[in-house]
Amino acid sequence: MEIVIHARNANLAEDFKGIATEKLKSLDRFSVKIESIKVEIKHEQNPRFGKSSHEVVLTTTGAGPFMRAEGSGFNDLAAFDKAVTALEFQMRKIHEKSKDIGHESLRKPK
Repeated sequence: MEIVIHARNANLAEDFKGIATEKLKSLDRFSVKIESIKVEIKHEQNPRFGKSSHEVVLTTTGAGPFMRAEGSGFNDLAAFDKAVTALEFQMRKIHEKSKDIGHESLRKPK
């Protein structure tokens, strides 16, 4: 899985790329085919935004379904955590739908 990190009007912390890569790699446990994830980070300069001044958008591409998740917070990691949680929820739904569930009756045939 390829991870592309793009920052707009933002200076990223040194450890952000490592943390982001580690969390996104953990999403491989779901059986959803993803070729790449684009991480877009935006900082709002207006001080009135306060607690939601940092925004992270995750966009997936690949053979599987198109997914997009957003998160906003008071810093990059908080916004990233919200976005990853939303993306993980979408992937979990797709993974659960793809499972082959054979509902067999518990009663013995007559």
